[in-house]
Amino acid sequence: MQHNDTIAAIATPPAAGGIGVIRVSGPQAGVIAAHCLGKAPTPRHAHYAQLRDAQGELIDSGLLLWFPGPASFTGEDVLELQMHGSRPLLHALLRELYRLGARPARPGEFSERAFLNGKIDLAQAEAIADLIGAGSEAAARAAQRSLQGEFSRMVGQLVEDTIGLRVSVESAIDFSDEDIQMLSPAALLERLEALRTQLEQVLDAARRGQRLRDGLHVVILGPPNAGKSSLLNVLAADDRAIVTAQAGTTRDLLRETIEIDGIELTLVDTAGLREAEDLIEREGIRRAHEESARADLILYVAPAVPEPGATPDPPPRHKGVELIRVHSKIDLTGEPARREQLTDGEHLWLSASSGAGLDLLRQSLRAHAGLEHGDGGFSARARHVEALLRTSTHLDDAEQNLQHGAELELAAEDLRQAQIALGEITGEFSTEDLLGRIFANFCIGK
Repeated sequence: MQHNDTIAAIATPPAAGGIGVIRVSGPQAGVIAAHCLGKAPTPRHAHYAQLRDAQGELIDSGLLLWFPGPASFTGEDVLELQMHGSRPLLHALLRELYRLGARPARPGEFSERAFLNGKIDLAQAEAIADLIGAGSEAAARAAQRSLQGEFSRMVGQLVEDTIGLRVSVESAIDFSDEDIQMLSPAALLERLEALRTQLEQVLDAARRGQRLRDGLHVVILGPPNAGKSSLLNVLAADDRAIVTAQAGTTRDLLRETIEIDGIELTLVDTAGLREAEDLIEREGIRRAHEESARADLILYVAPAVPEPGATPDPPPRHKGVELIRVHSKIDLTGEPARREQLTDGEHLWLSASSGAGLDLLRQSLRAHAGLEHGDGGFSARARHVEALLRTSTHLDDAEQNLQHGAELELAAEDLRQAQIALGEITGEFSTEDLLGRIFANFCIGK
């Protein structure tokens, strides 16, 4: 999709005394390049150029590189100018480029043109912005892997397998009266189960990638006097929450933001969970349950030796919300600090008072934030996770319909909807409104 206009912007804002880069893309880029150089440039060759204004006054001198389309980042003719790192000089040069026929680029317009011209898909385009905004080395490496297409290849394989299953189901519908060997319902369900397993693996990886990008939302739940507020205070290294021996001290949500290796964690302290008669405390408990539905991770804090009559088991949690059972106040029991993976999930024994086990908790938080998953992760966004969750729902529906052999048409439609949801990730299925929202959040010049 070639555009009729030519855009220009500062692609790399200069640091003090550094180099600034201006990028130009579009049909007039070659004419502008020849004007700046005084002759036709050689493709992919660094030229020394003296850049002058309309009156012939020297603006700046530097390197000029010319990339004819489609072998360029945007797929269009692209001119790149590497100049001295002076903002006044760069803006003076931009004004001259505008005079020669370019216009200012919108935020993200270079990446948008690369996407529209088929040079990158939508997930890769978003990875460019994620790479620029990465808050840690782990997040930057994850964004690089997405930019190189790792996430897109996984989604592409899901799409191919979904299409293959659709073909089998629709063939069973279209040729049901023919004497043709078709897959049995059991075989279709077996293939669907394999697809669901594959999807869950991608979804788990996407959740980790989203946390690397957006941070981890951690909600601290538990009965009264379990040490929830003390745990918040010690993690935040500040007395943010009031701590007393009186049950029901915390009645509203208390938020605190901390960082672990550049990854932001939002900690939310909540009211103690119990049957309360006080209206204000009951409202706090309701808000605690509501907040837990939005969590990435729940720390369910209960004393290592439960209070008489207390229920140490956490409440039911929403799908996709992870849980660590924190056994607190081990300084009162003499138990050692430890972290174990049991049949019902992760357990951790600690004391906020003595500090025992806090390093194990921080290590666990790092892992849940995606910082200790090795080099296999990629960056992802909330919309990617949401699309994968919708895909999972459609596959669940398809399974229900395949289990009733007469509902093959409905199963085929479920699989079609699953394919559309997956296509939204890479941009195979997208709307102008979606693209506008995505690229509007990019930097100018990217």
